[in-house]
Amino acid sequence: MRASWLNQVEIYFSIVQRKVVGPQDFPDLDTLEQRLLAFQHRYNTTAIPFDWRFGRAALHDLLHRVNQHEQTAA
Repeated sequence: MRASWLNQVEIYFSIVQRKVVGPQDFPDLDTLEQRLLAFQHRYNTTAIPFDWRFGRAALHDLLHRVNQHEQTAA
């Protein structure tokens, strides 16, 4: 199964929102533009395709880790 191009764009902007921009981080639009262009250049040179598989073994591992975390917190 492949993700639509729109899903891929949403993922990219989610990454930008988490790693590049935050509310009121920039004094002006030029600074914001430079930060976005720098991130775009870095991302384009280091990005790898997303691995969309999440099988039964990965789910089992995740649930095991969540259970351990809950037991440690209690």
